[in-house]
Amino acid sequence: MKIAFVFPGQGSQSAGMGRSLAATWPVARRVFEQADETLGFPLSRLCFEGPDEQLKLTENTQPALLAVSVAAFAVLRDLGVEASIVAGHSLGEYSALVAAGAIDFEDALRLVRKRGQYMQEAVPPGAGAMAALLRMPENLLAEVLNEAQRGSEVVAAANLNSPDQIVIAGDRDAVERAIELARAAGARRAVLLPVSAPFHCALMRPAQQKMRPELDSTTFHPLLCPLVNNWQAREIRTADEAREGLYQQIPNPVLWTATVRHMAAAGVTIAVEVGTGAVLSGLIRQTEPAIKTTSFGGADAAADWERLRAFIS
Repeated sequence: MKIAFVFPGQGSQSAGMGRSLAATWPVARRVFEQADETLGFPLSRLCFEGPDEQLKLTENTQPALLAVSVAAFAVLRDLGVEASIVAGHSLGEYSALVAAGAIDFEDALRLVRKRGQYMQEAVPPGAGAMAALLRMPENLLAEVLNEAQRGSEVVAAANLNSPDQIVIAGDRDAVERAIELARAAGARRAVLLPVSAPFHCALMRPAQQKMRPELDSTTFHPLLCPLVNNWQAREIRTADEAREGLYQQIPNPVLWTATVRHMAAAGVTIAVEVGTGAVLSGLIRQTEPAIKTTSFGGADAAADWERLRAFIS
């Protein structure tokens, strides 16, 4: 049995997240108290109660999801569950690096708060968009994206999530043209996503440049267990690799399908989604059905624990 911890990214948030964790385990409650103190505002209340309008703001979403994932991880560590390897989807890579001991939680909170601000500022509201393409013929993707662009417009693959799901991002007009072209090319579905900015494409380069001094001034440590990064879908173990991966992931696609395949090749048999939601569990099942999946940190964390304990027993 080889266990991987995987950490969700933006889009998994919902009002009420983390409340069950904090109510059930003191170690989780301390994580939320630490987050409130570090950021200087009641992030825990935003997680537990909302409102959704505030929680959906990128600069709030990112530290909120990080806090829930780290709280869930702290409980698992306290209960004696350990991972042999970790990975995180986009923002989730910060949570994974905290779990691997590469970065302190307080530093990660400050970084993702800045990351959210810089990403939101990189593109004027409404100018960018993202869309999900389901069952898109892979051999036609490049042709669709090339045809959708006009002049200096950008549209590119942003999240290679599973063999059945690709997310694209870029200028809104180009993304909307790509949706129509994808449908004509045989995609089962092609839909706009309700996001506030076009993440993981070249339009995020201004955010990437602003993050460089933030990352360079943060202390990173050697990893206690390997992490499969977003940028290259390869295992990393050093502080420098961790820092560079966070820098490079901002304008580059999340290679999640390759990440899952790497974990399977490395012998992973169980993947635990640590935090709120079960999005990554579904993507893993689509990509490598032999990996058993479960989640920990949802609306009923005690039930999650019973299910996980049955998995690993």
